[in-house]
Amino acid sequence: MDRNNFKYYIPTKILFGSGMINKLGEIKLPGKKALIVISSGTSMKRYGYLDKLCSLLQKNSSEYEVFDKIKPNPTYDNVMEGSEIARKCNCDFVIGLGGGSSIDAAKSIAVMATNEGDYWDYIHGGSGKGLPMENKPLPIIAITTTAGTGTEADPWTVITKEDTNEKIGYGNEDTFPSISIVDPDLMMSVPPRLTAYQGFDALFHATEGYLANISNEMSNMYALKSIELIGRSLAKAVNDGDDKEARADIALANTLSGLVESTSSCISEHSLEHALSAYHTELPHGAGLIMISEAYYRFFMDKIPDKFIDMAIALGNKNANNSMDFINMLLKLQKDCNVDNLKLSDYGIKKDNLEMYAKNAMDTMGGLFERDPYEVTLQDATNILKQAYK
Repeated sequence: MDRNNFKYYIPTKILFGSGMINKLGEIKLPGKKALIVISSGTSMKRYGYLDKLCSLLQKNSSEYEVFDKIKPNPTYDNVMEGSEIARKCNCDFVIGLGGGSSIDAAKSIAVMATNEGDYWDYIHGGSGKGLPMENKPLPIIAITTTAGTGTEADPWTVITKEDTNEKIGYGNEDTFPSISIVDPDLMMSVPPRLTAYQGFDALFHATEGYLANISNEMSNMYALKSIELIGRSLAKAVNDGDDKEARADIALANTLSGLVESTSSCISEHSLEHALSAYHTELPHGAGLIMISEAYYRFFMDKIPDKFIDMAIALGNKNANNSMDFINMLLKLQKDCNVDNLKLSDYGIKKDNLEMYAKNAMDTMGGLFERDPYEVTLQDATNILKQAYK
């Protein structure tokens, strides 16, 4: 693909910056009654974010219902139950409040609130039927309280079907949020380990999008800036959660990585991790990516060296002149963020099953392998997991 040719369609209104959550009390909302989608954890309530949102909706003359059952890897059951509540309660828009899991679930719930049948009817890949979406989803508002997935700036949603061990992404032009609020003040409470996991997820959205065979000048611009911000500020945010400038940098990097996903694509690194966390749902997505990243990028480093040098420079090595400089910067960042000792075996992943995970990645999210800059075979994918295993 000619890197000067690209398609650009990002209809989301993004409100970025400190205090932007308050705008929700005065802007025009896309409906009269919201389904607020949050995780099954306690943080949205404990830190007052849910109460804040509810008061702002009341101020803006909007009613609401709360659905608070979303798992860290949101599930098919979450989607079907949430969409049924949206229908029964006559909700006409959906708000995802929290991290990528809550916002992804909100997008999928919005789809099923207006469409008949089974969510997996619309999924492409695995056991999905790949049917066209007949009706537009409910409008979506994304309010991110973490900096990891970039889902506030892209149409993608990733859902796990637990009974078949499938974790598959879905999205189209109608699943972009209509409004996204990115307020770094809401991210100050994220603990260090999760800050690191989420920050590396954003990093790999940017690096994968930069390496993808459909990358272009527009996506590259977003990707390199995202990588630069993460290299500059992720370790600071991890080691001092009260550093507002660092938090703002990572929030922006995250949103930029979502714009990368809207103009380029993830590649097979994400497919491989999705396979791991499809079988081991307690595995945080960002942690899985960290654990396979060194082996994954070593596979590509001699195949597209110029791009690796670009990424090394963006991460902070201004004198980079070979592919290994990026690997070294990546490992240094992991050490600086205290996530360099993670082990796949600690999450119940067994070495004997690595080929099964690689095959699952190809069967369920094979489309991302098609975006790789160099063909990755089943044997290659299995070897990457073997080299990452400890």
